[in-house]
Amino acid sequence: MTDAAPSVKSSRAGLFANGFDVGRLLLEGRAYFALIAIIVVFSALSPYYFTVNNFLTMASHVALFGILAVGMLLVILNGGIDLSVGSTLGLSGVIAGFLMQGVKLSLFGVVLYPAVWVVALLSCALGALIGLINGVLIARFKVPAFVATLGVMYMVRGVALLITNGLTYNNLGGRPELGNTGFDWLGFNRLFGVPIGVLVMIVIAIIGSLVLSRTPFGRWLYASGGNERAAELSGVPVKTVQLSVYMLSGICAAIAGLILSSQLTSAGPTAGTSYELTAIAAVVIGGAALTGGRGNIRGTMLGAFVIGFLSDGLVIIGISSYWQTVFTGAVIVLAVLLNAIQYRRQPKAPASSGGSATSPQKAG
Repeated sequence: MTDAAPSVKSSRAGLFANGFDVGRLLLEGRAYFALIAIIVVFSALSPYYFTVNNFLTMASHVALFGILAVGMLLVILNGGIDLSVGSTLGLSGVIAGFLMQGVKLSLFGVVLYPAVWVVALLSCALGALIGLINGVLIARFKVPAFVATLGVMYMVRGVALLITNGLTYNNLGGRPELGNTGFDWLGFNRLFGVPIGVLVMIVIAIIGSLVLSRTPFGRWLYASGGNERAAELSGVPVKTVQLSVYMLSGICAAIAGLILSSQLTSAGPTAGTSYELTAIAAVVIGGAALTGGRGNIRGTMLGAFVIGFLSDGLVIIGISSYWQTVFTGAVIVLAVLLNAIQYRRQPKAPASSGGSATSPQKAG
């Protein structure tokens, strides 16, 4: 009987050490708890916050950040960064506005008005092209991701300003007799009471989660982000993965640009300014490591909702926009600090003689 007590104590110690750990629970679930705290606090401060209509309105704002954040997550999982997504968002909206105004062919004396689906495809193709440029600079020419995407950010923003001459395209609703109506469908229509932009974000998040968790590409992405050299020696097409994630990030930015232009019914060359920082913040708040190889879609979506619900809550209770910037920056700093604590605490997986190493944090 005397030998049983130590074994029971050791088993309990093992249970709490490897199983239920309050500190680890709070640390890893911080995005959940932060979102709940934001909803509770602002619901207590304003009677208008905790309503279905307000939640749907806030979700439509979050959709822009969420879509951008999904593309940014893919890049960060690869160990990179994409500072050009805000400019890509702005340029895709400008291109959509340019096409919706009609393309004049002076040689034939006609003006073409492309259908909305053609405009959407061309805008997404433009986003993919910008992402491809980023990917080539980084994967082929070994330009640091920060420098490459920073340069492309300025180039893309400059192109948007040149196209519009600094002006804004208004009245993107189109005209029925020209067959180019329906652009406002993305920004204003609802399906089953849910804004179309939110549904687009949900679809992109589901596809991204399945790609990361169920496909070879997802495994390659986690492997190359965790240790690029080891992944390359293991046969992972590292350069192809890099090109792909930047192209996907560009496409996500273009889709967000179409939704924003539709919501505003206008397209300006300065749209999306600083949105790249918000997307990075959503990824970090969601628990992804900026060093690559760790993160998931679920956490990124939570991070986007934390930022969106916090910003809208501050607006509802009448906080100055300057203080909003301060609060948002403080949240980002805190998220980075908690990430550093979380990944410093996690021990490295011991090498086993016959088993395979587990991936750090798969998509959820």
